[in-house]
Amino acid sequence: MTAPVTSAPLELRAEAVRYEVDGNTLLRGIDLTARPGETVGVVGPNGSGKTTLLRCVYGTLRPTAGRVLLDGVDAATLGVKERARRVAVVPQDASGTFGLTVREVVAMGRGPHKRFWEQDGPADARRVTAALATVGAEALAARRFDELSGGERQRALVARALVQDPALLALDEPTNHLDIRYQLDVLRLVRDLPATALLVLHDLNLAASFCDRLYVLDAGRAVASGPPGEVLTEELLAEVYGVRTRIQVHPTTGAPHIVYLP
Repeated sequence: MTAPVTSAPLELRAEAVRYEVDGNTLLRGIDLTARPGETVGVVGPNGSGKTTLLRCVYGTLRPTAGRVLLDGVDAATLGVKERARRVAVVPQDASGTFGLTVREVVAMGRGPHKRFWEQDGPADARRVTAALATVGAEALAARRFDELSGGERQRALVARALVQDPALLALDEPTNHLDIRYQLDVLRLVRDLPATALLVLHDLNLAASFCDRLYVLDAGRAVASGPPGEVLTEELLAEVYGVRTRIQVHPTTGAPHIVYLP
C-alpha cells in the first residue's frame, strides 16, 4: 500500500473530557494528546470507554464536560462540514449506504470539500480510484457496499477516509474483520500517513507494533499512557485485563510482544 497525500497533520488535545448518559458516567476526565503526525492507540477492556472517547473526538458525541481541541481550536465551535474537513472517521461499521456501490461510498469522502450542489469531477474520480487501489479494493468498486463481507467493508471505509484528505484520522477497530495481511497493511498505511492518527484497538500486540504511544483506559479513566514499552507491563495487564502474561521484546521489531498465559 502507498500513502496518499493528506492535509498537514494537526495536534489533538482532549482536556478533562467527561461523558455521562442516563446517569451513567462513561468517561471520567480523560486527558489525551496526539502530536502532529503521531499514531496514538487507545486500548483497554470492553466497556472501558474507548469508543465513547473516539466519538467525542470526532463529534458524534459532545462531552458533558471538558473539551477537544484541534490545533488549539475547540472542536465544539466547528460546524459539521468544517470539522469533517479536518477529521476523517473509520467506524467499526457503516449504515445508511442504501444500495450504493463501493465507489459511491468512497466518493462520499469528498463531500466535506465541496459545495452542496457541486458534482464530482475527474480529479475526485482519480482520488477515489487511487484510494481503492491503496487498500486493495479496486475489484470491489462496482459492487454494492451492503453485499460485502466485513473485511471488504472495512477496506472501503478506510478508502473513504483517505479521500477526505484528513489532518486527523480517527479509527475505531480498523482491523476488525480483516485477515492478517490486511490488518498489517492497513496499520502500516495509517502509520505511514502524514496525518495524525488516533486508533482504538483490541489487539495489544498490533498496538505495540504500530503506535508511537498508547493510552490505557479502564472504567472511563486513563490509567496509563506513554510509549508501548513503558505502558504494557505484566503488572498493568493483570490489573486492567485480569490476565497473566509474559512480555518479551520482539526480536525483529523491537516492540513489546505479549504472550498470554492460561
